[in-house]
Amino acid sequence: MTNGPLNRKFKMGLVGGGQGSFIGRVHSIAACLDNRATLVAGAFSSNPERSKASAVDYDVCSERAYGSYQEMFEVESKKPKGERIDFVSVTTPNHMHFDVAKAALEAGFHVVCDKPMTFDLAQAEELAKLVDRSKSVFALTHNYTGYPLVRQAREMIQSGELGEIQAIRVQYIQGWLRTRLESEDQKQAAWRTDPKQSGAAGCFGDIATHAYNLGRYMSGLLPAEISCHLKAFEPGRKLDDYGTAVVKYQNGALGTVTASQISHGRENDLSIEIDGTKGSLSWRQEEPNVMIVRQNGQPHRLYTRDPNAPHMNASGRGACRLPSGHPEAFFEAFANIYCAAFDAMVEVETGKSIERRDTLYPNVHDGVEGMFFIQQCVESSAKNGAWLSLNHERCRS
Repeated sequence: MTNGPLNRKFKMGLVGGGQGSFIGRVHSIAACLDNRATLVAGAFSSNPERSKASAVDYDVCSERAYGSYQEMFEVESKKPKGERIDFVSVTTPNHMHFDVAKAALEAGFHVVCDKPMTFDLAQAEELAKLVDRSKSVFALTHNYTGYPLVRQAREMIQSGELGEIQAIRVQYIQGWLRTRLESEDQKQAAWRTDPKQSGAAGCFGDIATHAYNLGRYMSGLLPAEISCHLKAFEPGRKLDDYGTAVVKYQNGALGTVTASQISHGRENDLSIEIDGTKGSLSWRQEEPNVMIVRQNGQPHRLYTRDPNAPHMNASGRGACRLPSGHPEAFFEAFANIYCAAFDAMVEVETGKSIERRDTLYPNVHDGVEGMFFIQQCVESSAKNGAWLSLNHERCRS
C-alpha cells in the first residue's frame, strides 16, 4: 500500500520554485519519485502573478496556485484531512526559510526545508523549539546524506571497520562564480551573494555547510572547535567566495573543510576522505556510485553501488533503487531524504510517536548546527582564524 496504513499519497505544497528556480524543481521531482507524494499546491513566487504563471510548470491547477504562502496555509488548513496538503517543502532563498517553516508548523503541516535552515542562529534555535513543541515532522535536505555509498560508509564507520577516526578532509569546489554573475542579474547568483538574502556567509553558507555536514554524518564524530579563514576574491563581492576551516573533534581527530565557487572548470566537486586506525575511505559526489577503501599492505578495494552484492550493508542497500551499473545520483539522494521523512510522517499520521533527534534524515538539530557552523566560521575569520567552540547542545552523532 502507498505509505503503509494510510494507503494514499501525501499531498505536497511547494513554497518557492517559481520560473528560473533550480532547487524547487529538484524537490518536486524527488518528493514524487517513489510514488509516495504528489504536488497539489504551491506559492511559487512572492509575486502572485508569477506564482500563478509557474503553476502550469508543475501541473498544479490554478485554484491551488496561491499568491502567498500565508494564503496557501490558511486555505489549505481549512480543507478536510486527506484533501489538504500534508507537508510543505520550503525552497525559497535563505532569508525566508524561518518565516515559512514557522507558519507551516503553526498551521499543523509537516515541513521539508532546504538548507541552510534559517537566516541566522537565533532563528534556527527558535525554530528548533517550535519543532520540539510540534507533532510535525521536520526534515532538512542535506541531500548528500542520501547517497547509497555515503550511507554505506556511515554504517561501516559506526561498526568499527575503519577503527578510530582520526582525520576528515572534505572539499566542495565549484567555479560558477568566478565572474560577477550577480551584476548581470543572474537569479541564482544574485540572491546567493546578497547578505540580505543569503545571510552572513556566501560560499561557506551555501556549500561548505554541505561539506561539513557530510563529514559529521559519515563519521559520527562530535565537534569541539573550529578555526576558519574566509575571503571574497572577486572584487566588489559582498560575501565570501572561498574559504577553508580546520575542525577539532571531541575524540581528538582533526578535520579540514575547503569550499570554493571561483575555481575554473570545477562544477560540483564535493569529495571526502576519512582516515581511521584500521583503514581509510574516499568518496566523490561527481562519481557517486564508487567508493574506495584502503588499508596498508592490502590491495585497494573499489566499492560500487550494487544492492545485490554481499559487500553492501543494510544502509547502503536500502538507499538503492536500481541494479549495479545503472547510475543513481542527485535526484535519488534527495528522494531518499524524502522517503525517510515520509516514513516518519506515516508514524505521526497513524498516532505513533517518532524519534526526533537521531533520525536517518537530517532534521532540525542538523539545521541548528549548520547555522552555528556558519556563525562561528564568520566570527573566526573576522578574528584572523581564532579558535572558537563548535560544540552546540543540539549537535548529534
